[in-house]
Amino acid sequence: MFTRVKRFFLRLFRRIPAPGRFEADSKFSWRGFLATAPFVWPKREYLVYVPAGWSRWRRAPLLVLCHGCKQTPEEIAAGTRITAFADREGWLVLLPRQNEDANVWRCWNWFDSRTADGNGEAAIVAAQIEAVASRFRADPRRIVAAGMSAGGALASVLALRHPEIVRFAFVHSGVACGAAASPMSAISVMKSGPDTDIVAIAAAAQSAAPRNALPVPLLAIQGDQDGVVAPRNAIALVRQFLRLNGHPAMLAVPDLPPGLPAADAESSATGEGGRIVTTRDWRVGGRLVVRFVSIGGLDHAWSGGDAALPYNDPRPPDALSLLALFAREAAP
Repeated sequence: MFTRVKRFFLRLFRRIPAPGRFEADSKFSWRGFLATAPFVWPKREYLVYVPAGWSRWRRAPLLVLCHGCKQTPEEIAAGTRITAFADREGWLVLLPRQNEDANVWRCWNWFDSRTADGNGEAAIVAAQIEAVASRFRADPRRIVAAGMSAGGALASVLALRHPEIVRFAFVHSGVACGAAASPMSAISVMKSGPDTDIVAIAAAAQSAAPRNALPVPLLAIQGDQDGVVAPRNAIALVRQFLRLNGHPAMLAVPDLPPGLPAADAESSATGEGGRIVTTRDWRVGGRLVVRFVSIGGLDHAWSGGDAALPYNDPRPPDALSLLALFAREAAP
């Protein structure tokens, strides 16, 4: 009994940090109805990881980590080792959970027309972000929408359609917002690239963005051997966010070729097993707005993840370390 009381007072005066913990909840949005599944109630469950030593008196960054198809929040948390990252960096983590009634494979419906417009599942997760940010007093300047595969696609939608909430985007092996013209074309888009004008979508989003909401910097990570989401989707994603953030390379010529515009800085490094990692940066007014990391030899898997779980590659670079560095370098 004495020991428990002693530990309580030590924690009260911050000599012993409180351990990290998960909390579960759910959130509803009237804007969350789907075009592809209109009878599914627009409410989704989520987990929040509160890092060790968290205090409501200090504003913490919030990472919104959206899982991929055939995954759960628990699986992406374990595979990415997100709790260790959160404890080390002091970040709150929101992990939305897809409803199998909305998608039997637990994919986020990034190809749904309402979601791509910022409603649908994007609106539901946006409501989750606002609820968690308010409850845990997250730093509104450091809210990151992130995800892998279908989760990365949802993250791109959140950043493009809700820049008043999301301040950074981190897309690992994902696709651009609005890349598929219909649910039927989603598979071909993953294999061959967008069948829509994703640059025009970005231009319209830029015009509609609230005052002072932009830029929304993007970190895109893509394996050059990805057999599920073709690397050309990452190129399209980069182009989309360059246009959203007003980079001159996407404004100067009306009909740019479909490849990557010239980067403001580019570097390559050889890592473990001869894996070549190429990093390209674009800046606007001196601020980093897009970073594209292409990883040689990486298939459809989280870089630096736990190989005991599907869709994870244990070899470096560690994607979360790249995110932490990017968030520091791209901060206003």
